Amino acid sequence: MIDPATLDFYTTRAPHYTFSSARSHSAALDAFLDRLEPGALVLELGCGGGQDSNRMRERGFAIDATDGVAPMADKANERFDLSARVMRFDELAARARYDAVWAHATLLHCPRAELPDALTRIHRALKPGGWHYGSYKLGDGEGRDRLGRLHNFPTKDWILARYEEAGFALVDHPIRPGKASDGTQRDWIHITARHP
Repeated sequence: MIDPATLDFYTTRAPHYTFSSARSHSAALDAFLDRLEPGALVLELGCGGGQDSNRMRERGFAIDATDGVAPMADKANERFDLSARVMRFDELAARARYDAVWAHATLLHCPRAELPDALTRIHRALKPGGWHYGSYKLGDGEGRDRLGRLHNFPTKDWILARYEEAGFALVDHPIRPGKASDGTQRDWIHITARHP
């Protein structure tokens, strides 16, 4: 379950947030898509303004775009006509359906106590051999950013251990500096993992 204050932030700020931050697709997306077979079915968790799902569609992939709050899904549909739907992490119930699950800068809002369940659900939703990408702001414990949004702020070792416990094979996990939307500078970990 996502923190109510975080959900409220995205519900009330959706028009401004999608206008200010959703101008181009994520920098890591194309390299991730290069790993997939043509026409693969990709679930996006937290599609936001829809720019990543739109890029996937442009490249010929089948897309299931989702977001945890209706106004964000509405904005994605308004901009790109993606048929985006509302689904929180804890509502993912698919089994062996997807070739890939893309979760750029979204699972970082999952409370630490709930993240193992979310990762297990993602693993279960993937077909054998399926791919997953998730990115997180690194830190030393759960807390809120300057905008009031909850973040799990994991250490590298903590988050990688959660992926392994969920059954993933870790493929790549570079750490890069980045500026968050609240203006703070943090290191981010970019995890690419696979369902064995």
